[in-house]
Parts: sequence; C-alpha cells; structure tokens
Amino acid sequence: MQQNDIDTTVTERLPQFLARLGIAEMPMGLVYTDTEPQEGFSPEPLERPTPEREQRGEVNWQAVFGGFSCVMGNIWRARKKRTTAWFSADRYGCPGGSFFLGFHSPQTETIIHYVSTGIPNFSEGERYCESPEALRRIFAITDPRPAPKPFCVIKPLDQFGPDEQPELVLCFSRPEPLCGLHQLATFVTNDPEVVASPWSAACGGAITWPLRYMERGEPRAVLGGWDPSARKFLKTDELFMSLPYPLFRGMVLRAPESFLMTHTWDTVLKKAERSTRTWGESPA
Repeated sequence: MQQNDIDTTVTERLPQFLARLGIAEMPMGLVYTDTEPQEGFSPEPLERPTPEREQRGEVNWQAVFGGFSCVMGNIWRARKKRTTAWFSADRYGCPGGSFFLGFHSPQTETIIHYVSTGIPNFSEGERYCESPEALRRIFAITDPRPAPKPFCVIKPLDQFGPDEQPELVLCFSRPEPLCGLHQLATFVTNDPEVVASPWSAACGGAITWPLRYMERGEPRAVLGGWDPSARKFLKTDELFMSLPYPLFRGMVLRAPESFLMTHTWDTVLKKAERSTRTWGESPA
C-alpha cells in the first residue's frame, strides 16, 4: 500500500465491521486536495473573513452572515445524499468554520464576540464562552492547522478510490455503537486517553481537533456533536467520532480479536439494533 492509498483490506472488511458495531450508515472520509471536486456541492462563494481584512474594515459582515451555510449542515446534506461536500477559502459557508477548517487564522474579533457576549446592534451572542478574552485564549489553544491544500473534501468512505486516502474518518452514531468505537480505540492503542472530547464548534470537533492532536504527535479520536447550534444537523440522540485514518484502519483490522466478538457485545448490539428499528433506519 502506498502512503496515499486507501487500504483495500479496509474497504473489504468495512461492511462487516460496521454491521458488527451496529452502525447503520457509511462513515465519511475527509481529505485536503489540490483538485476541485466535480461532483457534490459546496457553499456559495463569499468574501474572505480574514483578521487582516477585518482590521482594515473591508469585511461586509452583513453579506457574510447573509450567505451563512453551516459546515455541519453541508456534511449532513452530503450524508443524506451520499455525495461530496467540499470547502475552500472562498467557499467556507460559515466565517467561524473558515477558521476551524484552516483557511484563516487567528479567529476574527467579530466571531469571538458573536460566540461569546454578542455584538451591539447586531447579535445578542451565542453565550458559549463567558467573555471574549476567555474565548481568545481557547482559540489560541485550538490553533487549527493551516489547510495544506486548497480544497477540503468530505465524502462517504466507500467513495474513495484506490489512489485516495482520507486523513480522518467521521462515524455518526448513537451511543451503543459509539461505545464500541470508544473501547476499540483503546484496544488497538493501549492508551486510556485515546478518546478526547474538547470544547469546540461541531466542525472543530470533527476536523480541527483530531488534526491538531495528530500535529502534536498525539493521535486522538475525538467524540463530538455537543455544539447546540449544530445539533439540528445531527439525528436525535446522535453524536460522532472523528478518527485519524491510521487509527480507524487499525480498529477495522483488529476488530476480530476484540470484545466485539464476545457475548457481552452481543447484548449491546441487540440494543443498537433495537434503536435502529425504533428510528426506522436500515442496518449497515
């Protein structure tokens, strides 16, 4: 297997792996690329909301917010249609998401106030952080990796070709299958802290934080979906886990050695299947 290829063994074992976990939906893969996708969709172009342009008073925030399109909303749409959602520095959808996707840094003061205490005569604020000062410190810690290539592409994992490899794999699920992913991550790493759940916008949990941990040399699976503003783009009772591809690959390949083959997991799987039936969804 070349470094940039998806492992065909993973592709072959994936349906059985998902079925054993009780995951009823194909995970999404994420990759940054030089090539603009010819399929799928992206947010409409908007002016770039960089701090430099903000400081010069060049950002028309009414137009930027008027063209708002949530990153997680675009991923939700790609999930439902089983197609590609993609983003760029001009097609970011959400000015906060542009930061989390690595298209600009640091975060703009407008978004810092919007997410915390609000902007007079414009927004009451989301009140997700107690003050702009506190939020600046959090964003400095978050410090998203600059986008390494022009396009961020997210599509179903089974749509990656043999010459493509995702950086991240996003699994969307309710608690029972997530229980399996959580335990399996430690099974293959022997690291009791391999699953993290830092504060962030939902797109930050899905993309920024797992990439940030990898950049630090501390690969982590990130459990996310806590952002109240993005809950409308997740199913009822649903969360997600975003995993570095090497970790996900190890979990797929080593699953047959793990607790997933035990009677204990059979009991959990029955609950996952009951949940699937309750919500009228098809099994994987």
